[in-house]
Amino acid sequence: MALPSLEALLDSRHEVVAVVTRPDSARGRGRSVERSAVAVLAGVRGIPVLTPMSPSEPGFADDLRALKPDCCPVVAYGALLPASLLSIPRLGWVNLHFSLLPAWRGAAPVQRAVLHGDDITGATTFVIGPGLDDGPVLGTVTEVIRRADTSGDLLDRLADSGAGLLIATLDALEDQVIEAKPQPAEGVSLASKIGVDDARIRWNEPLVGVDRRIRAVTPAPGAWTMLGEERLGVGPVGLSPDGGPEGLAPGQVVATKSQVWVGTGSRAALLGQVRPAGKRDMLAADWARGLRGEIGRMG
Repeated sequence: MALPSLEALLDSRHEVVAVVTRPDSARGRGRSVERSAVAVLAGVRGIPVLTPMSPSEPGFADDLRALKPDCCPVVAYGALLPASLLSIPRLGWVNLHFSLLPAWRGAAPVQRAVLHGDDITGATTFVIGPGLDDGPVLGTVTEVIRRADTSGDLLDRLADSGAGLLIATLDALEDQVIEAKPQPAEGVSLASKIGVDDARIRWNEPLVGVDRRIRAVTPAPGAWTMLGEERLGVGPVGLSPDGGPEGLAPGQVVATKSQVWVGTGSRAALLGQVRPAGKRDMLAADWARGLRGEIGRMG
């Protein structure tokens, strides 16, 4: 999410004196240690990289002061800044947040917007203060949530449009032609982090709710359900115009040669791709044929 903003900053009129990102971490099945994408790009461009375990880490404030930044833009950092850091840059810390504040303050604004069924979202630049995403607003850009959008799709578009917003905001701050405006007191909603339990499909929900939940948690942490004792990953479902088989109980599975349907609290859902435990994504029909017998009920 932060890479498009860093790319835009490096190509802008502004000087990037350093990049702050999380420390290298183990990723993937092999648990190999990898650098973040922004750290890799910064290294290629010869930009110093700071990787404190926490922004409260001893010595980080001194390192930051030594850089003498005019402004500190923040994109998808995922850690609260201590008050002692907020006064270091003379123009403050400017956060690019992926919602139209004050809606969806918090860790998972895009996922919550998709799960809630919002039609419109966007990105906001605001001045970071001591509260949770409640600082005065500098600029916004809007984005329509499309019918089949997953959170990943929407985040990709917002990362690109948000990068442009961030550069425009920094330009205006430097030129002294922008004024931060307090967020309205009305319309506040909180976007708590999406956990694995949130990603479990509730087949007793109506199809529209099942569809939103799956899209909201795609690609991460990924929707899932239980089939007997096995956990099954589930990709976005289809909404057939004819509604599919009628009378299926929530979680009941019906498979044909080319389709797999699952009952919900309303119409049946047409499965697209699934991921059996320990395997890669596959078409639901191919998965069902490989079971060679009774599929059972999902739950």
